[in-house]
Amino acid sequence: MNTTENVSDSGWVGYRPQIKALDCTIRDGGLMNNSRFEDRTVAAVYRACVEAGIDYMEIGYRNSRKIFSPDQYGVWRYSHEDDIRRIVGDNPTNLKLAVMADAEKSDYQNEIPPKSESVVDMIRVACYIHQIPLALDMVKDAHDKGYETTINIMAASVIQERELDEALALVASSEAQALYLVDSFGHFYSEQVRYLIIKYMNYMRPAGKSVGIHAHNNLQLAYANTIEAIVLGANMVDATMAGLGRGAGNCPMELLIGFLHNPKYKLRPVLDCVENHIEPMRKNLKWGFDLPYLITGLLNRHPRSAMKFIEAEVRGDLLEFYDKALAGE
Repeated sequence: MNTTENVSDSGWVGYRPQIKALDCTIRDGGLMNNSRFEDRTVAAVYRACVEAGIDYMEIGYRNSRKIFSPDQYGVWRYSHEDDIRRIVGDNPTNLKLAVMADAEKSDYQNEIPPKSESVVDMIRVACYIHQIPLALDMVKDAHDKGYETTINIMAASVIQERELDEALALVASSEAQALYLVDSFGHFYSEQVRYLIIKYMNYMRPAGKSVGIHAHNNLQLAYANTIEAIVLGANMVDATMAGLGRGAGNCPMELLIGFLHNPKYKLRPVLDCVENHIEPMRKNLKWGFDLPYLITGLLNRHPRSAMKFIEAEVRGDLLEFYDKALAGE
């Protein structure tokens, strides 16, 4: 069978032309180095996304310098227009660019210009459940300025059912074009992903909105959970080159492209970027599955304690870490 010509009738469950792949290597990976990427690395990821046919590249955060000091953070924590254009020019490609604005950390009214003045196409608003009202205001602001918009409700694994239902109803009536299920702590198994994606879709589909998935790899399930979401109908899917991302990392783009079976996606540019630009950073950034991340994932905890354990010059005692984690320390 010629897979390039006959993908659509092959029966491959991963093929659906509505699916959009979003690369968040620089944005999520920036949580491992305070967004201090060299221009050549950002340019390499951008070039790989363009050549691979990826739909969106999230080039960084659009957060406030008042909260994140430039003395500590690199330019991709702010992703200002001049920095983005230094990499992409006017972006004369089919790749769309996105930035993430965190609720309570972004001066969105002043720092996000009208779309007519920006090379950015999409504003992704990240929030915790108690920040939904602010997130909705941020989405409306971005929508009114002409951008595509998403809401990414973080730490879904710790949200109470009633609170979640109330939030989903509000998002369904908002200007957001997509809602993401975000497994911030890498805690979910396929059963939870299945339940929540179906719930999200029951609210979003009648409102004409898409559902997305952003998975972390604490239990080595980021890829599997992304597949689960796709099979159930999620059409916005996040991934990163070599899984680069906070702590245990994310669903690897190279795996996702293979699963999607869409001939518009090309694997070779991604492999080139991974080999020559991403993997050389692993020794210093230390992302990816490790036992401390397993422990925080199982316990449904933020991975900050595991990151501190792994980043120490001398690795501590794993059993002591586990016992303290169980005790809530």
